[in-house]
Amino acid sequence: MLLPILTATGQPKRYLMTKRDGKFIETVLEYHLEHGRHTLPWRQTVNPYRILVSEIMLQQTQVDRVVPKYRAFLKAFPTATKLASAPLGDVLKRWQGLGYNRRAKLLHECAKAVVVEHKGRWPTDYQTLQKLPGIGPYTAGAVMAFAYDEGVPLIETNVRTVYLHHFFKNQTDVTDQQILRLVAVHVAHISTRTVGPRTWYAALMDYGTHLKKIHGNPNSRAKGYVKQSTFVGSDRQIRGAILRVLTQSSLTRRTLLQTLIQFEDIRIDAQLEKLLQEEMVTKTKQTYHLPP
Repeated sequence: MLLPILTATGQPKRYLMTKRDGKFIETVLEYHLEHGRHTLPWRQTVNPYRILVSEIMLQQTQVDRVVPKYRAFLKAFPTATKLASAPLGDVLKRWQGLGYNRRAKLLHECAKAVVVEHKGRWPTDYQTLQKLPGIGPYTAGAVMAFAYDEGVPLIETNVRTVYLHHFFKNQTDVTDQQILRLVAVHVAHISTRTVGPRTWYAALMDYGTHLKKIHGNPNSRAKGYVKQSTFVGSDRQIRGAILRVLTQSSLTRRTLLQTLIQFEDIRIDAQLEKLLQEEMVTKTKQTYHLPP
């Protein structure tokens, strides 16, 4: 079966679907039908705001940790308008326990942009979504798929796992571009069937999670693979600790240093300065606060 796929320049190119491709698609869909995580809360909605919240939370965070945080966050901020009007400090408080607090700030800025620039209506095209704060190619593609059932080729760790396992078994230095060419063929084929991109990408992600448990993580064979740095003792841990204690109360530098005694003063000061520059922390005289 010949399928039209857009190249990087936007020009149509045609690819041939093989029997191997067809068998691969059936394998993924059959796994999803029998073992898919159909009850995940973000699988129960097509609301682009709720889809985006889940995607931002799931970045480098395990699903089991995200589920309760996702529900609590949406209870506090059920719409982009509610999130945009909330103080950033409140948003950071609700984010505690997820890590990578800068994601919360970007999500907050994204909601503001939707309210101000788009009158509260979410963009429905891939290019416009990427112009919003904190939304890159993958996240825009995920919103297109899960909110609008549109088949934009996308790749993330579990999708990469599936393709490395089935199509690049004994290869190293596999590029995402090599994988995306296959993803584009398959999502175009799926888009011609009753099962659409929304189900297809959910199936790939569930199947990828399964393969990692059975065979380990093959992503180290991908070109550009970077192992996640150790959290304990990192600057990221210090930043998170500063924000966590400031969710309880505003503190002077002296009290902060006494509270975070496990870290060196010079490293705390360095991260405080960065948090101030990023406007994730504010300072009044000698006292640090979460932003209003």
